[in-house]
Formats: sequence, C-alpha cells, structure tokens
Amino acid sequence: MGAATGQSLPVAVGVLLSPLPIVAVVLMLTSERARANASAFVVSWFVAVLAAVAAVAFLAAGTASDDGDPAAWTGWLKIVLGILLLVVGVRQFLGRPGAGVEPPAPRWMAAIDHFTPARSAGLAVLLVVVNPKNLLLVVSGGVAIASATESTGPTVIASLVFALVATIGVAVPVAIYVAMGARAARILRGLEAWMVHNNAVIMAVLLLILGTKILGDGIATL
Repeated sequence: MGAATGQSLPVAVGVLLSPLPIVAVVLMLTSERARANASAFVVSWFVAVLAAVAAVAFLAAGTASDDGDPAAWTGWLKIVLGILLLVVGVRQFLGRPGAGVEPPAPRWMAAIDHFTPARSAGLAVLLVVVNPKNLLLVVSGGVAIASATESTGPTVIASLVFALVATIGVAVPVAIYVAMGARAARILRGLEAWMVHNNAVIMAVLLLILGTKILGDGIATL
C-alpha cells in the first residue's frame, strides 16, 4: 500500500492544484445556492476521481504477469503519458497570456450563478473525465498505483488516498466559506481572479514536473 500511495501521491497533488475546479467551487460559493452547489461539486469530484483512478488501476493490475510484476505495457504507457504531459505542459506555457492580458474565461463560468446541485455535480464529473489535463493526471495516477501493487486491498486504499488528496484543492474554498461566512467573499474572489489569470502557468509547471517524473518511472519500469 505504501509503495502504491507513494508512487501516485505526487500526481494527486497535481490534480489538487488544478486551477479550473477550484475556480468553479469559488464561483459557486459566490452564487445564490452557495453551500448546496459547492457541496455537490466537491462530493461529485471525489467520487469521479475515485472511480476513474480505481478503474485504471484495476484494469492495469489485471494485466500483471504470472510472477506478480506489472505487465510490460504499463511501463510503455507511463512513457506515453509522460510525453503527453510534457507536450501539453509546453503548449500551456507557450499559450499563456502576455503581461496585462486577461485570458478568456470558459463559457460555463458565466452560467454557474444559475446552476443547481445536480448541474454542479455534473460539472465536477466533466472536469475530471472530459478535461484532457485532469484526465491525463488521473490516468497517470491509476497506472502508478497498478505498477506498485498487485492486490485488491492496497489498490483500493491507494485509490482512496489519491481521491482524498486530489479533493483537498476544491474543499479548501468551502472550508474558508464555512469558517468565515460573508467575510470570505473578498478572499475567494481574489483567489478566483489569481487562479484564472495564472491558470496556464500553474498547469504548465505541474504538467512539466509530473510529466518528467512519470516518463522517468516508465523508463525505470522497463
């Protein structure tokens, strides 16, 4: 269990720091149905991450060789995932907005004021399984878990730890809101503005670091 958690934890931190889900929660906390929408998003985010990372982990673990070692293709998959993360990271960095230029906000941000808890939960799932950057990270986490353990129990526990760590980022704004009430609005809006403006740079740094790690792990596996 320790090895699987250790291998996947850096990737979970990458998901934790992904700006767009955090911005989505902040926007929900400044809308009319603040607590209901934000709570639905956080719970759905956790469940979606857990389901995705566990599915990948069990799929990869199910192809282990007879001696219990991970199948050789998991090493190649890590190499492919590492290269993809590096490519996406470079594209994010090159596409970052220039000084004084505000990046365009995704269309769904403008509609969050009118979201219901069900739509908030649905958005969380979409940001996990449709957003290519988050999906790459979650898949990488699942492969890392599978390559470090061969039994069901440790895989489940490592997947739970991965999902819990990956959920901290979207849970922190809710904790600030609950602790500070109306006073939290200014802090949350400042956090939202900073993360939207620096989204490309944050993701570029995360993807480049994690891509390098996963690529190295893949080479070591082979």
